[in-house]
Amino acid sequence: MPHSPETLWLGVNPSLRHFDQRLCRLLSRQVDIHYWSYQQTQDEPCCMQTALDLLDDYLRPQPQPLHLIGHGLSGAVGLLYARLHPARVRSLTLLSVGDNPAVSWHAHYYALRNRLPCDRQMILMQMANLLFGCRNPTQMAALAKLLEQILDRELAPHSLAAHHRFSPGGVDVPLLVCNGAHDAIVDPNAHSRWQPWLHSGDRLWTCPEGRHFFHYTHAPKTSPIILDFWQQTPSSMVGAPLIEIIS
Repeated sequence: MPHSPETLWLGVNPSLRHFDQRLCRLLSRQVDIHYWSYQQTQDEPCCMQTALDLLDDYLRPQPQPLHLIGHGLSGAVGLLYARLHPARVRSLTLLSVGDNPAVSWHAHYYALRNRLPCDRQMILMQMANLLFGCRNPTQMAALAKLLEQILDRELAPHSLAAHHRFSPGGVDVPLLVCNGAHDAIVDPNAHSRWQPWLHSGDRLWTCPEGRHFFHYTHAPKTSPIILDFWQQTPSSMVGAPLIEIIS
């Protein structure tokens, strides 16, 4: 049987893998972590269920539940999977995911397309600035091209014609929710809206200087928060604090 990891990093947009790698490498110094990537062909329909089914194909044979971690849409896929198969998930770490996982940068982009009387390239440049805080024209153009590739070729839950709907709510596995304080996509009040869904031992953490990709720009600050959560995730949650908000 192939070697089984402790942790699985989920990546459903291969073009964004670069922004996961810095934190993934830091975590891998302490835990055995594998990277699961979903990639659809241009001829395939955009379908979240396909990604969930393929993820289940990977996790079902594992000898033990794994920690799952994902950023943005990848985290939302992890959330949906953990709702369907909680027995296969030891814990779930969400990076830049709000209590309503349908609120993603993809949705924000299409909302701007519907509202603003300007061309696609201008909106993509604006998205590059919102997501990364980038003002250098050359870097913004490169990031805009990257976002365009994701929208055209990779898994995205929304389009100009329709928006995918997810049910807000939590999950019946230990949960760590991490967001950036200056995220233009996930509402700064998202933590307060997570409160009704949290269980004993769940944690919330805000990266003070972080934007939507805080896990890339502030990986050294984020890594110990996640490692401590994984190390403190017991098999039984009896006696754990109700909710821990990490400062």
